[in-house]
Amino acid sequence: MSWLKGIRLERVVFTLPVLLMLGGCSQGRAPSFLLFGSYFPSWLVGVAISIPLTLLVRWGLIRVGIDDVLPLRLLVYVCLGLIFTMMFAFLFSPR
Repeated sequence: MSWLKGIRLERVVFTLPVLLMLGGCSQGRAPSFLLFGSYFPSWLVGVAISIPLTLLVRWGLIRVGIDDVLPLRLLVYVCLGLIFTMMFAFLFSPR
């Protein structure tokens, strides 16, 4: 147990999460789609799909009248776009 004296707790606390996060980098390939003869990252395809979906939701909220009372509209629509992007990446990315 004498080797434990040289290890500081801070070093372990900061190093362990980094090592655990690097475990996700061991996948064999990046998630991508073959479009127009080139490979595109799946998140980029998700963003391209989520922008029209977010605009469609915004149009619906304007028609209903909820858009006028939304606090922090920009944050709401950015979060909607992120939700649609992550939903696409989760459901349709090749695994």
